[in-house]
Amino acid sequence: MIYQDVSQLIGQTPLMKLAVETPNHVSIYAKLEMFNPGGSIKDRLGEYLMDDAQKKGLLTAETTIIEPTAGNTGIGLALAAQKRGLKTILVVPEKFSQEKQILMRALGAKIVHTPSGSGIKGAIAKAKKLATQIPDSYLPLQFENLANPAAYATSLAPEIVTEFTKNKLSLAAFVAGAGSGGTFAGITQVLKQKFPGLTAAVVEPEGSILNGGASHSHLTEGIGVEFIPPFFAKTKPDVIYTISDREAFEQVKQLALTNGLFVGSSSGAALAASLKLAKELPQNSNIVTIFPDSSERYLSKHIYRFEEEI
Repeated sequence: MIYQDVSQLIGQTPLMKLAVETPNHVSIYAKLEMFNPGGSIKDRLGEYLMDDAQKKGLLTAETTIIEPTAGNTGIGLALAAQKRGLKTILVVPEKFSQEKQILMRALGAKIVHTPSGSGIKGAIAKAKKLATQIPDSYLPLQFENLANPAAYATSLAPEIVTEFTKNKLSLAAFVAGAGSGGTFAGITQVLKQKFPGLTAAVVEPEGSILNGGASHSHLTEGIGVEFIPPFFAKTKPDVIYTISDREAFEQVKQLALTNGLFVGSSSGAALAASLKLAKELPQNSNIVTIFPDSSERYLSKHIYRFEEEI
């Protein structure tokens, strides 16, 4: 098939049954989102946010897109903005991986750094300030834009439903990390309708606040919250798993060694949580989880470091 632009390559990513030992002979299936053209699940979000803004008449030919991001949403937005000939300014806390920042710049985006210590809250505040200073700018603000969960409810969730239905598989549980919370909320809404009794589990790193712990820095990127995502108001997780950097990185290494999969640390955390949840499920149940991106964009963060170094 011949494609006309890169956005046509977004979605329809592989669903893989993982070769891992699990409690209760539970099967774990992972949606491999690194197969999107920008390398992550956030390609879906970037295109959907721009399409939504365009339909609402919020964009002109001169609009500058401004967004606070840890990286993957920035790449997705930069791809979508490039397609539309729009300028992009991405506000990124200094701590996040250099590879993601290089990719954002490669797509033509300008990066504005904020101090690592101020976290994503500092990036949000800076982005909002820039939006007041730059004429004809648009701030999608993934952390509160209802188009965020809608992006996954209308694309990724139906793909999961189609594969499980086509293969006559039941689905007992869904596991996903939370950053903005949009992925979890959007997919959960659909899966709970299609699979009654489904357990929806959200994953966070130590240093995130969902389970009541104190906010602090962590090595696992792409997930973790400093405030409760507004998308959780209607779609609350049934269970929350807090996964240490050590657990996440260990699963990243094991997935490369045993499944030939190069995944990011949030994927390692998702697998660690899925294995914990498997202990609570009936024999021969099925879990589906999301692997948001690949390990290549975290090599400067030593994602394959030895366990004793974490």
